[in-house]
Amino acid sequence: MICCTNSVLAQNSTSPDTSTVQPVDAMDVIRDVFNSKPPEPNAAPPKLALLPVIGYNPSLGVVIGAKISMVRQYGTPETTNLSIVGLEGIISSKGIRTAQVRSNVFSSGNKWNFQGNWQLSKFVISDYGVGTGNDNYLTNSDSSFTIKFSFLRLTEKAYYKVGAHSYVGAGFSFDIRRNINDVKLEELGTTPHYRYSLRNGFDTLAYSANGLIVAFQYNTKEHPIRAYSGFYGDVSLRFNQEWMGSDQNSIQVNYDFRKYFSLSKKNPENVFAIWHWASYMLSGAVPYLEMPATAYDTYNRSGRAFTIGRFKGPSYACLEAEWRFPMTANKLLSGVLFGNLQSASDDLNKKVFVFWETGGGVGLRVLFQKQSRSNLCIDYARGNKKSTAFFFGLNEVF
Repeated sequence: MICCTNSVLAQNSTSPDTSTVQPVDAMDVIRDVFNSKPPEPNAAPPKLALLPVIGYNPSLGVVIGAKISMVRQYGTPETTNLSIVGLEGIISSKGIRTAQVRSNVFSSGNKWNFQGNWQLSKFVISDYGVGTGNDNYLTNSDSSFTIKFSFLRLTEKAYYKVGAHSYVGAGFSFDIRRNINDVKLEELGTTPHYRYSLRNGFDTLAYSANGLIVAFQYNTKEHPIRAYSGFYGDVSLRFNQEWMGSDQNSIQVNYDFRKYFSLSKKNPENVFAIWHWASYMLSGAVPYLEMPATAYDTYNRSGRAFTIGRFKGPSYACLEAEWRFPMTANKLLSGVLFGNLQSASDDLNKKVFVFWETGGGVGLRVLFQKQSRSNLCIDYARGNKKSTAFFFGLNEVF
């Protein structure tokens, strides 16, 4: 989906580009077409911007909407990252309606970092059951189970700086689903959602997973949007609690690791990147649609080749690798080669890491704004369940 989720810098750190060719971005091309005046060198990002959301995603269909981005700095640029709040509303050809607020706010000197994700949606997914290695479910409309539901998410985390690159944090998350319509249930008498819910004691029409979060983060990424080098790691424990309105008590451990290797001093954007994120159930159970799954990361970008929620389980892991390389000397165009692996357990006897689902593909990148390194992404991916799809987005997947 072409949107502007991270279109403004959330940090100030940059690395020098040793290339002797002056970079050209899409905004330069547009200004040349309309003979517009270029911005002043080192101009600060706008404090308020209204941006269009236009694109396509195989999970959502054709998407239109708008986003308001608000930027502010609460300390000196040398010691404080930029803070950003984004308000987004979209509608899609598949009947999806979503309003979302994402925030990433840094206090002076980065002493505190506040991260929020609020979402209200009318959503539709194609479901294929629990766990990986289920060859009886292929990626087509005849073998999937449509589920429609209303979704409310309220997530807030606060991180406190304890070292040069280290933070400890805590927060809460309310994930509430109502008006669940398991479309094929009446026709078939049973579905994966229905069977799982009965086995684990969940209502089939509405449920919640509300809990407390404790986290640790370590971040040496040299750039927040398109890193050329560095490491990012976030590990958290989530305690879903009945006294907070959760249907059941449960404990999950979640982590998100990203590592970037620059392969060239002359072209530092020639990068090999690795991403591994996972969630493991330590005790209890979560509702069916709350289980970790394909593209359940913050920006719904993981597992290219498959739709949102295609593979899910009480424990789930995804591993992605990507080679990013320049295609033109002026940096306007670049390409990517990528691959991914997914594995999920089920609530019976199937373990995580036993069965793997694979995907991979190629992509084109168009430099959108060189000051922020943001780019337009077009990816073509194929998966091992006869799945093929195009994915459109703004900024790198990870």
